[in-house]
Amino acid sequence: MLTLSLLALVFSAQAQQPSANNAPKHKPLAKDGFHDPTLPSIDILQEPGEVLEGLPSSTSGNMVDWNKAVRDGYIQPRATLEKQGEINTLDLDVYFPDTAGADVVRFPHKEHTQWLDCSNCHPAPFAEKAGATSFSMLDILMGEYCGSCHGAVSFPLTECSRCHSVSYEEYLKIREQKQN
Repeated sequence: MLTLSLLALVFSAQAQQPSANNAPKHKPLAKDGFHDPTLPSIDILQEPGEVLEGLPSSTSGNMVDWNKAVRDGYIQPRATLEKQGEINTLDLDVYFPDTAGADVVRFPHKEHTQWLDCSNCHPAPFAEKAGATSFSMLDILMGEYCGSCHGAVSFPLTECSRCHSVSYEEYLKIREQKQN
């Protein structure tokens, strides 16, 4: 699992920055430093530029804002790998304040449930009760918990502020509002 995460980080580093017109640019597979250009299969793979052209742009990872792509109807994720189906989104944020001094992690269920059925994460690797599953940043970096997607198929783990996005003071205000 760690190998997959490291490869994904390497691959995401191969993407070029958006051009002046804000369209994502991607190196051809044969020149991306990740794929072996001498293998015959390189000719049957679809080029990232062809696949990703026209999708909303981002400044990181593979340069696509995938959540915007879902919201704006560019793509329609499957409910499960096996079949199409209704995706039930849950608009609930869960906060993880025990971050050893880093900003609090806000886990937005809405963005995640636009992509994944609840059964992908519950009851394993995460219990359904907030705070019931104990994990660390090291676990995530080793490809477990959040790291099973982030660093592999989702935005890279090097973008700390995308998860660690709430100051502790802001978190205390949010918690107080929920209690009232």
